[in-house]
Amino acid sequence: MRAMPVVLVLFLACLLPEIVLSGADYGLWGDPGWRLWAWQHGGFWTGLLGNWRPNYAAQPWLMFLTYGFLHGGLVHFGVNMLTLFSLAPPLVDRMGQGRFLLLYMASMIGGGLGFALLSQSPQPMVGASGALFGLAGAVMALSWQYLRARGESLRPVIRSLLWLAVLNAVLWWAMSGMLAWETHLGGFVVGWVMGLWLVRGGR
Repeated sequence: MRAMPVVLVLFLACLLPEIVLSGADYGLWGDPGWRLWAWQHGGFWTGLLGNWRPNYAAQPWLMFLTYGFLHGGLVHFGVNMLTLFSLAPPLVDRMGQGRFLLLYMASMIGGGLGFALLSQSPQPMVGASGALFGLAGAVMALSWQYLRARGESLRPVIRSLLWLAVLNAVLWWAMSGMLAWETHLGGFVVGWVMGLWLVRGGR
């Protein structure tokens, strides 16, 4: 696999805060309250789009990006990063570094929009899954386009869509409703659209 600097940068942007916060969680340094502080200042809070008072002036806008670089712990971080390294290579190869970064960031914002529009949760939302579902949306959109152009069956893509829907439903049930499926949906839709646009506008 060729070098993918943009993916490594995104990985490090998620890794560094998780190292700091996990170390504090386990009492290696700092204070165990650091993770809560990070969520309070960088998590996605739907109330901030209403009448909640932000911790700083730009928080209601910046949280559409900052939430994607925070996680709920090492397991949450690890699963998301494995997904990143699984989905990224074919997209970077197809789009290039810059367009992939644009896809990732747009999907992250789309995940925040999905959560803002569909969730009533008073709890913060964190994690890279909005962006990652955007990558999945782009992969499926390009597969759909490729199969249609060749006149082949679209069943593989339809099966993948159904699998993602079932996976979200199972995880939502297993996590007692704590899964931010709204973020996944928003990221996926934006990723699907952006994936087609970025490839069409590129090579």
